[in-house]
Amino acid sequence: MREAIRLADESVKNGGGPFGAVIVRDGEIIAGSSNSVTRDNDPTAHAEVNTIRQACRKLGTFDLSDCVIYTSCEPCPMCLGAIYWAHIKLIYYGNTKKDAAAIDFADDFIYKELEQHAEERAVPLIPLLRNEALKTFRAWETKQDKVEY
Repeated sequence: MREAIRLADESVKNGGGPFGAVIVRDGEIIAGSSNSVTRDNDPTAHAEVNTIRQACRKLGTFDLSDCVIYTSCEPCPMCLGAIYWAHIKLIYYGNTKKDAAAIDFADDFIYKELEQHAEERAVPLIPLLRNEALKTFRAWETKQDKVEY
């Protein structure tokens, strides 16, 4: 956790957001990164996502089920989703989401949006060409040599 906090501190000094994360496997740090949203002009470049990407490249897998993540702050919905998709089984965090909200990093609006019907959200979801899109799903469904994740 101290390394995640150190990465967050370093990020603040270098113009990034105040977040850091490390992924550990068998007691060894596999990857570590900080938030680089503003430096990279990438809204998905949160510390956890950056760290997951690093760990996956290093380990040559998209399955991090044998890893643990330490993050300087309770993960936002996007990062939590990425952690789940990476199959990480344990999350340690420092600051809470309320601590983050107190310095204007609030993500409660996303949780509230998810409770709304799709057409009532601030960014509406509108179905389009579903029958055409389903053809791709059917091709995946019947593909014999797919790599499932």
